[in-house]
Amino acid sequence: MSERADILVIGLGAMGSATLYQLAKRGVKAIGIDRFAPPHVMGSSHGETRITRQAVGEGRDYVPLVLDTHRIWRELEAETSDQLLNPCGLVVMAPGVGETSHHGKPDFVARSIGAARDFGIAHEVIDGREVAHRFPQFLNLQGNEKAYYEPGGGYVFPERCVKAQLTCAQQLGAVIRTGVEVLSIAQTGSVVRVETSSGSFEADQVVVSAGGWNAHLLGAPFDRVLTVKRQVLHWYELEDTSAYRANAPVFIWMHGATDVDYLYGFPPLPGDPRLKVATEQYETSTTADTVDRTVDPAESAKMYLEHVKGRLAGATPRVAQAAACLYTVTPDRGFIIDRHPGQDRVFVVSACSGHGFKHSAGIGNVVAEMMAHGRSSIDLAPFSVSRFL
Repeated sequence: MSERADILVIGLGAMGSATLYQLAKRGVKAIGIDRFAPPHVMGSSHGETRITRQAVGEGRDYVPLVLDTHRIWRELEAETSDQLLNPCGLVVMAPGVGETSHHGKPDFVARSIGAARDFGIAHEVIDGREVAHRFPQFLNLQGNEKAYYEPGGGYVFPERCVKAQLTCAQQLGAVIRTGVEVLSIAQTGSVVRVETSSGSFEADQVVVSAGGWNAHLLGAPFDRVLTVKRQVLHWYELEDTSAYRANAPVFIWMHGATDVDYLYGFPPLPGDPRLKVATEQYETSTTADTVDRTVDPAESAKMYLEHVKGRLAGATPRVAQAAACLYTVTPDRGFIIDRHPGQDRVFVVSACSGHGFKHSAGIGNVVAEMMAHGRSSIDLAPFSVSRFL
């Protein structure tokens, strides 16, 4: 016997949990399945905190998604009485001279400023001297750095966000099946059949939001468009937390010319004497099933020497914790939110490339609109898979 739903959601991390919740809000008979038990540490939606910023330097097409996401987080906070978003402020900073790049976009500070101006997002443009005055966590600034400050930016708690949306989805009637591995997805006429380790499922439509597993599940053309990159998060012990005042912001700090010449990080959580920071790498690919999930102490030592030392107040080389996670990356580092070109009842969400979580609740909303009504309130054309074909 097959389990039947109007819409089946495969993968219940950032994107899948948001989509399932929004479908349930619309009264859709929906089932969500995941091979693990979300929130979990096997994909891209863990690590305690994720940066959120409203003026998205990756492009103006993303801004409506993150604005909608902030609205939804606040609604969920009211419904669950749990804090999901902490608007502690955001600094995006680069040297005063020379080229820089972030997520494949040059002069990311200027792009962030432009997005803020276009959408009326509260912000300030400041230099390194002002950054050092306001935020003593940043060390050895030259004074001529260019910086974008967004008071409404900050961080979200990813595990809480996933859990809140799944809990609310269930309360609204959605069914969740965990520990279920998808083996195949096939559309025949107006029905999509999904074979799994726990039997088969049938649905009128399927949303595939399985992150690092998407390419394997979907086949062509996604198997050549999506690549998985292993990333590492580091938590260093702080010998002194005094520089991290109540208004200490999250930050994206570019200190060189390329996408890997930068670090991002978070103020310590209340009562936590650790500092979470990371950078990114795009040279080495892996898969979700073969990735090395352990972190060699040498990786944390290298991160400290190349990116942290002399830049962040109180940070010691002593590693309190480290974790690996996955980026699923497209060639232009942008999102895919589109129907499968060969199966029109299969909708693909691969909104990662290292900057997906901040948009996830809004993406779930527009995907649910597409599934339920055949149209969305936000233009999804820029996220079409056809740009790679």
